[in-house]
Amino acid sequence: MSPTDPTAVRPHIRTGLVRQPAIPGAVALVVAAGVAGALTTTTGTAYAAPAAAATTATVTVDAGTSLGTVPAGGVGLNTAVYDPNMTDPAAASLMKAAGIQQLRYPGGSYGDGYHWKTHTLDGPNAWTLPNTGFDQFMATAKAVGAQPILIANYGSGTAQEAAGWVRYANVDKHYGVKYWEIGNEVYGNGHYNNGSGWETDNHADKSPTTYATNLVAYAKAMKAVDPTVKIGAVLTTPGGYPDGTKGPGDSADWNHTVLSIAGSSIDFVIVHSYPGGATAADLLNTPEKIGAITDTLRSLIATYAGARASSVQIAVTETDGDNSPAKTSQAAALYAPDTFMTWFEHGVFNVDWWDLHNGPGPAQSLDGQTDYEDEGILSSGTCSNGTCEPALETPFPTYWGIRSLTALAAPGDTMVKAASGSATVAVHAVRTTGGGLNVMLINKDAANPATVSLAYSGFTPAPGAVTTVSYTKGGTALTTATVGTAAAQTLPPYSITTLQLKPNGAQAAPPTPAASSAPGAGPVGATTAASSGAPGGHSTHPSAPGSHASSSAGGSQYRGVAGGAAKTATSSGSTTAAADGLQEHGDAGGMLAFTGAGSGITYTMIGSVIVIAAGGVLVTRRRRTKAAHRG
Repeated sequence: MSPTDPTAVRPHIRTGLVRQPAIPGAVALVVAAGVAGALTTTTGTAYAAPAAAATTATVTVDAGTSLGTVPAGGVGLNTAVYDPNMTDPAAASLMKAAGIQQLRYPGGSYGDGYHWKTHTLDGPNAWTLPNTGFDQFMATAKAVGAQPILIANYGSGTAQEAAGWVRYANVDKHYGVKYWEIGNEVYGNGHYNNGSGWETDNHADKSPTTYATNLVAYAKAMKAVDPTVKIGAVLTTPGGYPDGTKGPGDSADWNHTVLSIAGSSIDFVIVHSYPGGATAADLLNTPEKIGAITDTLRSLIATYAGARASSVQIAVTETDGDNSPAKTSQAAALYAPDTFMTWFEHGVFNVDWWDLHNGPGPAQSLDGQTDYEDEGILSSGTCSNGTCEPALETPFPTYWGIRSLTALAAPGDTMVKAASGSATVAVHAVRTTGGGLNVMLINKDAANPATVSLAYSGFTPAPGAVTTVSYTKGGTALTTATVGTAAAQTLPPYSITTLQLKPNGAQAAPPTPAASSAPGAGPVGATTAASSGAPGGHSTHPSAPGSHASSSAGGSQYRGVAGGAAKTATSSGSTTAAADGLQEHGDAGGMLAFTGAGSGITYTMIGSVIVIAAGGVLVTRRRRTKAAHRG
């Protein structure tokens, strides 16, 4: 069937289910339960704590330390050639306002079958839409103010085809595309599962040795056209499938094999992470595990990259709460800035959320909200199993979670050490280039407020009430308030609150970032005046799985950051509203981080397909098959 045929229904890769076509003209309702009370906003609404025992937390911020600087291009988002709304100006405006600094293309596993010159895809049920070609994508990236990160076709392409793409992008069109991944999740090509996999790979030999050998050839051909491009190698996420597994005829696992052959030819490595668990709380506890993943990757890079090891960076080009019940609701919104920041604090230079638009799954009630089981940050305005999403381009809570980073950090700001004495209150802090200190507090308790006392070293806040920028459950905007003090704050349940602190009189300049053993901790690339980066999160590092159950997942992620400090309440994010320049860059900016896997591992082996509804409206996304981690 034609992709735009209103009757076309394709199996949903991630779940293996068949979704219904969108209902033409369906009116979508926003279903969101409000919280008891509200944070004081610019309109004067006062937050009244519910009659429940508040969490008590002590937070310490050591402003004299340095975890590196917030990277430019750090906050990224995935886009896809099967998304009919990829080039929607309203989506571009919302992405820009959210501080997206990097966009990934052409869409997860589609990258291993996409031919850029003809805008075609190899494989069954593989197709593209006419308004999603490379030049159209670049026009969107320019409108957002984001850098591109591209997936060169390894599965059905050649080194010469990839070099031709570099020539077209950087020589003919002068796009200046810097980062190029060689393939998507190539280890999912069936080598580790008797030929059954999710990633297109037409090579007769699908071993890591073949991938690494071809990776070197790709790097050589592409750098012959433009020596400035950065080439990325696909690795398995430490602790995730199939990490630690030896395939038929292999002497070592994927990561050791690939890096032993190609370590001297690459500029960065790529992993994907989809943490989760049975409950929303499981997802919210995953960022703290990221350090184990980055430590393992750094050790591998040091072993095989030799003298170049310090310059080889790490990117997390796909992440979200896919393996959690929370995908569009408040828990996922809280997870987003926590994970982005944690990754950045561990030296990752780019984190790309999955994804811009995706399409609904079987909706469920979660923590008093409707979770549409849609991994997009903006609604596709479609329906599934009788449940309709809000109107097209309505921001989900995950959008506001990511946008909260713009109130925290900008590229070049210095990430500093911060700690919380409560497991339900997360904290991230940066010293701004202007001399201020921004502190993000995340209350993970769905029912109770948190009473937080804060102490500082290396910085003395100005006395009096402080400016805060918050996102609370059921909100449709970030809200700015003057409330509490630098020493004491009350956080609403399930909320993100960023304190923007000014120094008390003349103080020392922000600490000079220490030389980091983790490349990528410093600024990367250029940033527009309206852009800001955001620090990262933490991922789990479980032991290698013993068994794998079939579970669907698919797609790729893009992510970038743009936007400045929220000095006034942001827009409501209506489907027709533009970004309005809603955030003016001051002492705040944004960055994002990543999370890891649970102890149990599942993975998908279904082909790459998507669902198209009436009028070519996206109902479900293309494949992003990957290891699904369940706690």
